[in-house]
Amino acid sequence: MENELAVDGSATVTAGAGDGRTNLHYNRNERPVMPENHRSPLKPLSETLLFASNFLRHPNMLGSIIPSSRFLVNQVLKPVDWEHTRVIVEYGPGVGTFTGEILRRMRGDAQLVAIETNRDFVRFLQRSLPDPRLHVVHDSAAEVPTVLKRLGLPAPRYIISGIPLGSMPDPVRADIAVKSRAALEPGGAFLVYQFTARALPVLQRTFGDVRRSFEGRNLPPAQLFVCATPGG
Repeated sequence: MENELAVDGSATVTAGAGDGRTNLHYNRNERPVMPENHRSPLKPLSETLLFASNFLRHPNMLGSIIPSSRFLVNQVLKPVDWEHTRVIVEYGPGVGTFTGEILRRMRGDAQLVAIETNRDFVRFLQRSLPDPRLHVVHDSAAEVPTVLKRLGLPAPRYIISGIPLGSMPDPVRADIAVKSRAALEPGGAFLVYQFTARALPVLQRTFGDVRRSFEGRNLPPAQLFVCATPGG
């Protein structure tokens, strides 16, 4: 991957080789323009197969056998104030269904930290999303404070999570909830989507202010929780 930085703060990132090179142009204060042919026609199929095969091997690590729908992605990201957000954290990015859309919407000078425990997904994201604003980290969501410190990043405004909290022992999901709340900037939010309501009690205990909604057009239908923190 090659980066070319211009005087005005814009940059061109070139990935690939030969005629298959992809140029992504972005400006620190503008969202990057992704080329229309950036996604191969075979990519959705390869994503689904990779996701499904990992679900069969590790069903407790993934909430669903297929990636999230565009309906769920739009609903989860609806509360995000893109103009004023500099740092976002994503737990369990998988094959990058949310990751790619977050990169498309966020500012050119924003940073996205994707924390993933599955090495297959880590390698897939590093290959398929060559964006300098993206930090793919092989680690646990419970290590979010350490990850942010290691990257030298300030507190995120949003943490977006689709990891199956309901499948985890209560002490584990409580630990992730507490550390997520502590990591957020004042006025930030923990945006959670799940396929059961088992995580709701620990989210309510940790955040107090939890708004709940439902996305029935996803397969399977999903429950959404917006967990807000007090403003600064």
